[in-house]
Amino acid sequence: MLCYPVLVSRSLKAHILLVLITFAWGSTFVLVKDVLAQISPLVFNAIRMIIAFVALVLIFHRSLKGMTRQTIKGGVLVGVFLFLGYAFQTSGLRLTTPSKSAFITGLAVVLVPLVVAVTGRRVPNRWTVFGVIAAFIGLYLMTIPAGEGFSLMSINRGDLLTLGCACSFALHIYTIGYMSQRYPFQQISIIQVFTAAILMTAAIPIESSRFVLSGTAVFALAFTGLICTAAAFSIQTWAQQFTPPTHTALIFALEPVFAAITSYVLLGERLGLRGTIGAMFILGGILVSELRGSAVEPDRNFEAALSSNH
Repeated sequence: MLCYPVLVSRSLKAHILLVLITFAWGSTFVLVKDVLAQISPLVFNAIRMIIAFVALVLIFHRSLKGMTRQTIKGGVLVGVFLFLGYAFQTSGLRLTTPSKSAFITGLAVVLVPLVVAVTGRRVPNRWTVFGVIAAFIGLYLMTIPAGEGFSLMSINRGDLLTLGCACSFALHIYTIGYMSQRYPFQQISIIQVFTAAILMTAAIPIESSRFVLSGTAVFALAFTGLICTAAAFSIQTWAQQFTPPTHTALIFALEPVFAAITSYVLLGERLGLRGTIGAMFILGGILVSELRGSAVEPDRNFEAALSSNH
């Protein structure tokens, strides 16, 4: 008699945890922006991924038994896109504002249906197309100064890098959705983070590296590595057992909103009228694409390619 309230509250707990990790992701745009004055982007991400990898191994080490070659291949592929996503995002954040970075990163959500359509050779429905168009109108308003026509020269370099981040994260979302249905999520999580850590470390020589140890830097590395990467992956996987996909999409759409709020409170950042309208177009496009766009199964050619060379 006393147990049923606990069972009923699992859905509520899942929703609350998803909101909390979304808030953590959104708030880190300001935190990482601040610490990039002390640590260069690739160095920061390399250390962050190493911390997350160690934490995941400590949590899921028993799940590493029986790992197959196919699981490793899948985890490495996911890890490559994770590396590209964070490398582009952090490098771009150094040159743009936290709010703009968050909203442009959010474009990954509306790009996923396009990836699915291309790989599955299917035409996306009208709501998906509408969402993508709305999001890119918002992107234009946020990144192109008023009175200037479209030109790569007129786009802030940080915004352009962040657009690369959105494309990379769209591919990451697509591949991790595919892999998590076929292989243990613990193994995929560990392999992808390990791959990203190796690639981040290997890429450090291409930037002007710097590392200044400070309390802020230590906190940022610990928070992003343990909370926003290791813990968030685990919480998300558990919570989505008890939340409908549409609810999850709505919650994750709050990430750029949380980023804008924390950026305003802590940095006094204002998007301005044009930027605010652009942000609303992007957020609206995300919601329309997620809530009204139809889900499409991945192309079987993708599965065949991954299954080759056993």
